[in-house]
Amino acid sequence: MGFRTYTCPISRRCGGCEWLAVPYPIQLRRKQEAMEELFSPAVEKDGCELGRVHGMEEPVRFRHKMASPFAPGAKGRVRAGFYEAGSHRIVACHDCLVEDPCGRAIIDDLARAAERLHIPAYREDQGTGVLRNAVVRSGYATDEVLLTIVTNGSQLPHASRLARMLKEAHPELTSIVQNVNQRRTNAILGRDCVTLLGPGVMHDKLLGCRFEVGPTSFYQTNPAQTEVLYSLAIDAAELRAGERMLDAYCGTGSIGICAARAAQENGRDVRVVGVEQVAGAVDCARRNAGENDLSASCDFVRADATKYMRRLRERGGEGFDVVMMDPPRAGSTPEFIAAACALEPRAVVYVSCNPQTQLRDLGEFRRHGWHARRIELVDMFPHTKHVETVCLLSHER
Repeated sequence: MGFRTYTCPISRRCGGCEWLAVPYPIQLRRKQEAMEELFSPAVEKDGCELGRVHGMEEPVRFRHKMASPFAPGAKGRVRAGFYEAGSHRIVACHDCLVEDPCGRAIIDDLARAAERLHIPAYREDQGTGVLRNAVVRSGYATDEVLLTIVTNGSQLPHASRLARMLKEAHPELTSIVQNVNQRRTNAILGRDCVTLLGPGVMHDKLLGCRFEVGPTSFYQTNPAQTEVLYSLAIDAAELRAGERMLDAYCGTGSIGICAARAAQENGRDVRVVGVEQVAGAVDCARRNAGENDLSASCDFVRADATKYMRRLRERGGEGFDVVMMDPPRAGSTPEFIAAACALEPRAVVYVSCNPQTQLRDLGEFRRHGWHARRIELVDMFPHTKHVETVCLLSHER
């Protein structure tokens, strides 16, 4: 890994890659130093080991989720790109250094097709117009591509013709979906979707497992580093033959399914139970398990994970040897942590996209007699300050 730097004509205005001008090895060193400082309490109080940051070999073209807002331009034009840092002014971008190249081309052609069909762009200040956002997801290990067109209301003029125009221009498109979002919010996606072309989903692979990705599915933006993150989490769990693993905050089941497949490939029969509150995600997780011939090894339950663990404890049901947890950026809760510890697993593996809230939660685990053993660091988003982590905890000193 050399000291090559990267340039981008809109980097000063976009602000998305704040460290783009910093040589990548220096970025990794900065992240290492920041994590050593942040996790020093865990190192001191728990005797925890802190690993080195797992970086990328070539930190470009790693984003397989590309998004753009739209806004009206002069003479019926439709503008697309990124929001300028600290504002909602759109900066045009036709090729982004960190994105899969297919994304911007599809977004630009969507804007041009909307102009031809006189589909007005969304006016954020007035809440009027139709074309609001676009999200492109492209496969990391497959050739599938999903375009989600976000509209301000259910009416999308010339929807069928628009879909045909885009498919003709981009034969790689597997599915085109309209997502409806009428809320005055910064959130890109709404709840309701209408399939305009194809099956309405795409598929990708992680660690040899095939996953369905829909318009509203949570699926990691950088799949290459996701494989690193998941491998570290699975290695930390060290699942043994006959063991049971609880996959809390499981979403569409990606970590649990990858863990079950890894155990199967090593001749170990394990049981994974995923718990998730969102009904659509649970249904998708079950389909993913079936797609990978792991329905006999993986079960997915729609429930609040904390309440599920409490009921299990109260009823004296079969426990778990490992708890795998991957909470949102806000981290976990004292109630969840207490319930997880009460199950008395031999290990907890905590995957985090926010080291600050993870550090807070490690303090809560410590109050229950649990201690961090090792923390691994993953550079999921090069050219930013962001770091993701995998922490192994046990009850033994």
